[in-house]
Amino acid sequence: MFESLGFEELTAPQVAVYFALILGALFGVLAERTKFCFRRGLVGEDRRQAMGVWMTALAVAIIGTQGAVAAELIAFDEHRFMTSELPYVAILIGGAMFGAGMILTRGCASRLTVLSATGNLRAFGVLVLFAIVAHATLKGALAPVRTALTGITYDMGDAISLAALPGGALVWSGVIALAALAIGLRSGNRPTTLILAALLGALVPLGWVGTGYILYDDFDPVAMESLAFTSPWTDTLFWTVAASSIPANFGLGLIGGTLLGSFLSAAAGRRLAWQSFGNAPETLRYMAGAVLMGLGGVLAGGCTIGAGLSGIPTLSVAALLTLAAITAGALATNAALSRSTQAAAVPAE
Repeated sequence: MFESLGFEELTAPQVAVYFALILGALFGVLAERTKFCFRRGLVGEDRRQAMGVWMTALAVAIIGTQGAVAAELIAFDEHRFMTSELPYVAILIGGAMFGAGMILTRGCASRLTVLSATGNLRAFGVLVLFAIVAHATLKGALAPVRTALTGITYDMGDAISLAALPGGALVWSGVIALAALAIGLRSGNRPTTLILAALLGALVPLGWVGTGYILYDDFDPVAMESLAFTSPWTDTLFWTVAASSIPANFGLGLIGGTLLGSFLSAAAGRRLAWQSFGNAPETLRYMAGAVLMGLGGVLAGGCTIGAGLSGIPTLSVAALLTLAAITAGALATNAALSRSTQAAAVPAE
């Protein structure tokens, strides 16, 4: 479709950067306003409300994405989420590591991106180390670890997608979307908050359709992408240190837009504030979490956004398994931290 848009000076990959910038800015504003965070939905003091926001966004993302598939605007047959060889070991280990890391850092990559734009130096420090480790896992010193673990696979055949199961895409997308929407509606959030969450969820199909249909170009192809933060942060890191030798891409635009949108939203609400590490143990905890998230996000094939909010609407079994592993790792780590805190608080006899 890109050829019919009338661009003469820009190629499809170049337009994709601007498109991602807008998409990221919208995500940044909405995520900052709603405090969008999967970790908070699992272990936060307001977990019911936080999970309601997340699930409302997921419901809309599923409906919009599968609606676009039904309209034959996009298809995920050739997408990496639908590879029949399921790297289950890498997904389980990587997902658990990412979940543990987001508990240690008090936020996943998307939430930390939003927080860093509001003046949180802890979040920014974590993201820099997270991006370095993720890039090392993709293309650097840790790549052999990734190769070894992703090489252990199980052939799922067509069952890699829920659409191949009895009932098909309509039934499974409806079941998941309705369940997620029910959690959102019963979360106790104000209607305005749920509306903002729904708008955030709508960005997922917008991303898929924008890159997979509107910017589709046979001669200068663009990868079909939507909201994600692991790979985009590695792209941003690499571009930052080698901008003269590599072009900007969708991931860079997404991160830049998210930072911009978050900053503007926080500034408008007077929520900008400098924050930093309190002491050495706290710093060590956050840095350890960053390493776990960087390595785990790559092994698992995505984060709570890339594999969760954007991946589950594709009906990919791999995406569902990734989010389940992240959840398990997060809950186990939080329980371990709670036990250690309680033990430290008990006076010695």
